[in-house]
Amino acid sequence: MYSRRLSIGLTTVMLAASLAAPAFAKDKPHVLVYSGSTGYRHESIPAAVEAIKAIGAKAGYVVDATEDPEVFTAEKLATYRVLVLVDDSTDPKNPDSEWFTGARRDALQGFLKAGKSVVALHAAADSHYNWGWYGQMIGGYFERHPKGTPKGVVTVVDAKHPATAKLPKTLERNDEWYYYKDFDPTVHVLITVDPATIGEGQPDVNPNPLVWYHNFGGGRVFYSALGHSNESWSEPYMVNLVTGALAWAIGK
Repeated sequence: MYSRRLSIGLTTVMLAASLAAPAFAKDKPHVLVYSGSTGYRHESIPAAVEAIKAIGAKAGYVVDATEDPEVFTAEKLATYRVLVLVDDSTDPKNPDSEWFTGARRDALQGFLKAGKSVVALHAAADSHYNWGWYGQMIGGYFERHPKGTPKGVVTVVDAKHPATAKLPKTLERNDEWYYYKDFDPTVHVLITVDPATIGEGQPDVNPNPLVWYHNFGGGRVFYSALGHSNESWSEPYMVNLVTGALAWAIGK
């Protein structure tokens, strides 16, 4: 009798576990990576997307990647907790190159209004110049950068954020160093670059913001200018930065 009861008990536990497994998988945070571009096309996009997928796999996220702007509907975005925009540049001289129009604009605005998050990377700031709301979401528009990818000294100005908690206070690294127009001075800056180290002015005068976050449109937005080259996406610095950014965006 005891053996039969034990068998029934084990069967019940196993059945409960099998029913719970799909629910656990369903509860994993879903992240959408969008890397479509109609402007300057960054060669590092595939490396960036693969790095984000690897970060997601390690953290237990479900990561989907696409370059099809048809994904921007309220119904499709409802599946995701975080939208990652990777180098989604448009042509500033051609308004027709912009895909956030009509219902797609409504879908993106509704995504944030629902309390979700956008993580925007590098040339995400070089996009949709004819939709002012987009620039406000990012925190500014790309204006220019010094030629090439010179070495520059980056400084963490806030190490309490998950994106910067594991980063060194300062580091010399190569990248494409963005300057911005219509920059929002109310964003919370996390990382800056010393202009003098990239041939732009005197030491420690007006450090240029590179990484920041803010609450916007009912949700949260994180932006990082870093990540121009393929090599960037294998750097521990970048991996730790984006790992923390995604954790913050998901709400961990």
